[in-house]
Amino acid sequence: KRLLVNTDESVQVQPFEENGYLARIDFNPTVPHCSLASLIGLCLRGKIQKNVVERIKLDIVIAEGKHSTEEEINKQINDKERVAAALEDPNLKEMFDSCIRDEE
Repeated sequence: KRLLVNTDESVQVQPFEENGYLARIDFNPTVPHCSLASLIGLCLRGKIQKNVVERIKLDIVIAEGKHSTEEEINKQINDKERVAAALEDPNLKEMFDSCIRDEE
């Protein structure tokens, strides 16, 4: 069974400034109180930044009404300083790295 955390319809891309793009990704956590929602958002951000060579501004958010603390998590996963601070935690960094690792 697929969890459908994100779908083609949940990704919107449009031109942004000179030679760049604005991408918005609305994702669905597995349950409204999902404790891994922040990690899912961070992993989406990391995987995209690792694999997209074009200049891109990312806006990654929980789909409206899909999580009990969506506003706080949205702030966390879209704030550069908060993302950097989260990745300083060795345990979180290890999980993040395993999520974005390319399959052999």
